[in-house]
Amino acid sequence: MVGESRNALADRLLGEALRVARHPLIRFHQGAAGRRQPLVTGTRQYVHQVVATLKAGDGDVDEAAAYLGLTIRQVRAALDYYADFQDEVDADAHAARRIEAAERDRWERQQRALA
Repeated sequence: MVGESRNALADRLLGEALRVARHPLIRFHQGAAGRRQPLVTGTRQYVHQVVATLKAGDGDVDEAAAYLGLTIRQVRAALDYYADFQDEVDADAHAARRIEAAERDRWERQQRALA
């Protein structure tokens, strides 16, 4: 990240590498909130998005996989990661909702300005 010291960068990368070793279908991507967020490998689905879909479908892995166009293995990988890092994934989801609301508000203000 911008302004990150060499030691902080090394700590972050080591931490991510350890997580990837435990969760090989998860990678990290710079999210809209400025944090690196866990992403299902080979997709554009953040772990928090997969978890939200699972929760909306009462935990039905098959249904979530079909809805998101993922394999059952990918959905289970996101769920496994969530089980280990629930607080962080929930924080990612909260940040995404905040950003979405702010962007929706900005768009609505723009539309009113054009009216």
